[in-house]
Amino acid sequence: MSSLEQLVYDPESPSAAAGALLTALERGNWVRLLGPKELPIDTNKKGLPAGPGLVLSTGGSSGARQLCLQPSIHLDRSAAATSHWLRTIGLDSAQVMVWNPLPFQHVSGLMPWWRSQRWNVAHIWLSPSLMRDPQALIQEAQKHSDWESMPMLLSLVPTQLGRLLADPAGVCWLQAMALIWVGGAALPSDLAATARALGIKLAPCYGSTETAAMVVAQSPERFLDGEEGVGEPLDDVELRVEANGALAVRCNRLAVGRWQQSGDRTLMPLTLSDGWWRSGDAARLQGASSSPQLTLLGRMDGAIHSGGFTVFPEQLEVRLMAVAREVGLPLEAVLFLGVQDCVWGERLVALVCWQDAAQSRGGVEALLQKLMALTDPWLPAERPKSWKHCPDLLATSAGKWDRARWLAWLNGSEGADSSNG
Repeated sequence: MSSLEQLVYDPESPSAAAGALLTALERGNWVRLLGPKELPIDTNKKGLPAGPGLVLSTGGSSGARQLCLQPSIHLDRSAAATSHWLRTIGLDSAQVMVWNPLPFQHVSGLMPWWRSQRWNVAHIWLSPSLMRDPQALIQEAQKHSDWESMPMLLSLVPTQLGRLLADPAGVCWLQAMALIWVGGAALPSDLAATARALGIKLAPCYGSTETAAMVVAQSPERFLDGEEGVGEPLDDVELRVEANGALAVRCNRLAVGRWQQSGDRTLMPLTLSDGWWRSGDAARLQGASSSPQLTLLGRMDGAIHSGGFTVFPEQLEVRLMAVAREVGLPLEAVLFLGVQDCVWGERLVALVCWQDAAQSRGGVEALLQKLMALTDPWLPAERPKSWKHCPDLLATSAGKWDRARWLAWLNGSEGADSSNG
């Protein structure tokens, strides 16, 4: 009978956890990888199917965090589908090296390592501290004997891409890559334009914990030619858009079930009887049915209905970050949250975090006024009704927003403002 093993890993040294993971899987067990601040869960064996496999936390972009059970064979299928996709763009997965700066306990950081294991190629961990120092990053990278001796693959989230593009050493490092998958969040148009101008071979992609990572990807060639969206499905994937606008996925590597993060451990099915998984992402499919091009619009459960308009906060966050960079405002992060409004139904509230230097200099209110002015041309439903300075605002290590957490922060902040008044 399979058991659940829970392994804590150090983000600065994940190799030990990787070795322990392989050993646990060889025993036929399920394994949950825990980051430094994550706590083990209790489980009863009635809810545990036959292993081996991984118990992975979903990104939590909707605030409803869950744990997905992915058998090892599904991760193998994902690696095989990615290998096939690489061949279609002229790369041999047996002749590459893999760089990995993403968190190992999430599918985004697990799969680069898993692919390297299945392809039998070199894999290099990149620590969070190294990713914050592009000069040190390229110096460390060039110490590897295989540096640029074979095609190099990389996976990033847009936040990491933005930091690297802002530094000449980061640009040099990115230009050395044969392919850079970028996902986890929408790719801002200004970052895409900068990457194209510099000839950086981005491959925007889409996937999830539920699908064992990537199910859609754009080739670097088509990206550099100016094509938008995240590409077309891999060869083992079917896509469709439901009547309500949500993306649905069918493939042979969907999670076998999921647990709630808290509460009992009853295994809930992921799909309906027809085998399709409803993702919760609003999407648009264009082009031939045999090779549809996917454009993501935002989270269905994150959308708000304001004054008769449907508004996707993620799109507005990306737009505002882009125009802020364009005019030189030192904006580190922005998050739009929907709150109830007696007239509009719902309205947006913006949480804003400035770069450290800007916060230490003061003048935050003046900066906020300039930022607000950038939204003046937007539709009324798209303009936040209020703006809050939130110096601790931070996405998860996988590049996603835990909106439930920041909504609780907002409610607490407004409560404090009311009591102080």
